[in-house]
Amino acid sequence: MSGLAKYLLEEGYDVSGSDIQDSKYIDALRKLGAKVHIGHNADNVPADSVVVMSTAIRNNNPEYLRAVELELKIYHRSDLLKIIAENAQRKDKVFIGFSGTHGKTTTSGLASYVLDMAGYEPSFVDGGIVPELHTNAQHKDGKYFVAELDESDGTIIKYNPDILVINNLEADHLDFYKNGLEDLIKTFDYAVRNSKKVIINSDNKGVNKLSGKFITFGLNNADYTANDIEYSSEGIKFNVFHNGKLLTDMEISLSGIHNVYNTLAVVTALNEAGVDIKTIKQHFKSFTGMGRRFQKVCEFRGIQVYDDYAHHPTEIKAALNSASQRFGKEHVVAVFQPHRYTRLKALWNDFKTAFAEADKVIVTDVYSASEDEIEGISGEKFSSELNGSKYISGDMYEVGKKLLPTLKTGDVVVGLGAGTITNLGKGLERANGEAFGY
Repeated sequence: MSGLAKYLLEEGYDVSGSDIQDSKYIDALRKLGAKVHIGHNADNVPADSVVVMSTAIRNNNPEYLRAVELELKIYHRSDLLKIIAENAQRKDKVFIGFSGTHGKTTTSGLASYVLDMAGYEPSFVDGGIVPELHTNAQHKDGKYFVAELDESDGTIIKYNPDILVINNLEADHLDFYKNGLEDLIKTFDYAVRNSKKVIINSDNKGVNKLSGKFITFGLNNADYTANDIEYSSEGIKFNVFHNGKLLTDMEISLSGIHNVYNTLAVVTALNEAGVDIKTIKQHFKSFTGMGRRFQKVCEFRGIQVYDDYAHHPTEIKAALNSASQRFGKEHVVAVFQPHRYTRLKALWNDFKTAFAEADKVIVTDVYSASEDEIEGISGEKFSSELNGSKYISGDMYEVGKKLLPTLKTGDVVVGLGAGTITNLGKGLERANGEAFGY
C-alpha cells in the first residue's frame, strides 16, 4: 500500500490514509505530501475521496463503513495497481510483472534496481524496499514499468502484463486456495491467458502444470540457462546461455541457488523486453537483496543477526541454505515465528523438514495476522514436535532476552517470518545493552 501511495504522490495526486502505527515508510510518505493518520477512524475518510483498501481490511472497519455510507468508490489495492499499469501501457511503457509463490519481491526489486542503475528510468511498484534505492516504488518517464503481482488472494487474474514471469508455484495461502495447488494452477492458467508473453521456471514442478506457450529458464533444458555455477563467500558466478549460445557472464553478491534462479528470471525478462543485457550486467553484483530478504540488521560481540521474510517451508529452506553456505551450519541459529494459524496447520509436516540447515532452532508464538486461533495449533505445540528445537514465548524483546545467554561469538541468528520477528534484532540489541552496559 505504501508503494502505491508513493507512486500516486509522484504522479501529482493528493493522498491520505491511515495505519495502526507510525513507521519510517509513513514518514517518507508525509515528506512527499501525504496526510497519514495513526489509527482507523471514520473521520479519516474525506467526503470527496476514492478509497483503496487491502485484503487485510475487514468489512467492519470504521473507515470502510464510512466509505460505504458516503457511497464512495472503493477499490482493492489490486484494482489500483491494475489502473496504474494500464495507464503506463497507454503511454507505451512495457509492463513486466513478476509472480509466483516465492521470489517475486526479489525479482521485481532486482529488475527495478538494475534498470534504474543503468539509466533506463523505470517506473515500478515492488513488494519491498530496494535498499540501494531506498524505496519500493517510483514514477519516472522511462520505457519500462515493473511490478510485483500478488497471487495470495487470486487478484493476479486482473492484470494484463506485456511480460509475465512465473518464478515457481507451490501450495500456499490455503485459507484462499482451498484445494491447494490445484486451485492455484487454475488461477495462474487464467493469468497466463491474460498475458502477451509468459516466462516460466521450467525446473519447477508446479509451474510445469500450467497450459500455454512459454519462454523458459532453468539450469537445464530451457531457453535460458545458468551454467558453470561457482559459489564463494563473496557470492556466485555463472554464465547465462540463450538457446545454447553464451548471452553473458554473471556475478552476484547474493547466496543460494534460489538467487541464481531469481537472477536468471530477471535476465530472461529484460532480454525479452529488449534491454541490452551488456548495459545492466555490472549492476547485478551491486544488488544486496531486498529489505527483509536475508538482510543483516545488527551485530554485537561477534554475533550477527539477519532478518528474513521467509514464512513458507521452501522459503525457510532457501534462507537457511544461504546462511549455512556463507557461514557454516554450525553457526546458524534459526528463530522461527509461524505466520498465520491456517498456514502452520496446513503445512505442519512441511515446516518440520525446513530447518535442516540450522544448528539450533527457536520457535516463538504464532503471529496471527488477524486470524482467530485454531485449537491445537501453536508455536509451543510445533516446537514440541520439532526435534531439538526450543520454544520461547513473549514479544521480540522477551524472546531476545531469553535467547541472548545461549549465543556465542560467531553465531549467526536468522529471524524467519512475516510478522513481528522483524524486531528480533532490536530486541537482542536492547537485551545485550542491558546485560553488558552498552
